[in-house]
Amino acid sequence: MGKQKKARKYAIVKRMINLRDQRIKQSERAKSNVKKKDDPSAIKEREVPQHPSCLFFQYNMQLGPPYYILIDTNFINFSIKAKLDLVQSMMDCLYAKCIPCITDCVMAEIEKLGQKYRVALRIAKDPRFERLPCTHKGTYADDCLVQRVTQHKCYIVATVDRDLKRRIRKIPGVPIMYISNHRYNIERMPDDYGAPRF
Repeated sequence: MGKQKKARKYAIVKRMINLRDQRIKQSERAKSNVKKKDDPSAIKEREVPQHPSCLFFQYNMQLGPPYYILIDTNFINFSIKAKLDLVQSMMDCLYAKCIPCITDCVMAEIEKLGQKYRVALRIAKDPRFERLPCTHKGTYADDCLVQRVTQHKCYIVATVDRDLKRRIRKIPGVPIMYISNHRYNIERMPDDYGAPRF
């Protein structure tokens, strides 16, 4: 006697109870999707994003020396790798006084990275750096920086992160500082404030 072959049954779905079944309570039944017809004579309201008054033809009037620069976690790490002094290199880039700012979220992110990034943590605790307190929940630094820059247009964002750069480019009037060729460069800076063009 040979073994009886059992054919595997594919794509078997558990039988589900119909949402209109009588065993389901009245409150849990599926609601009928009846759409209300729009009144053609009613005035349609559209939300148009209002640009802040500090922007005049995408030129940010709130930017000016001394520059306040929001620093991201990876910017400090890449500065250490490139052997750049943060404050001095920022001043060399912008030809003006620069005040580096670190939010609580960025500080928490550096602390989470542990022993490997202790040099970055020591640099972040420098008294020349301004600490910005965060009131929101969570410690995701990218969201924090984007939110802060959207509310206040007086900051330059220093980052090497591609995703964060992409998000900040969508916000008008916010320059981005990045590292290239062992020096700091700035992107989208108004021509009036002698930012070097390489």
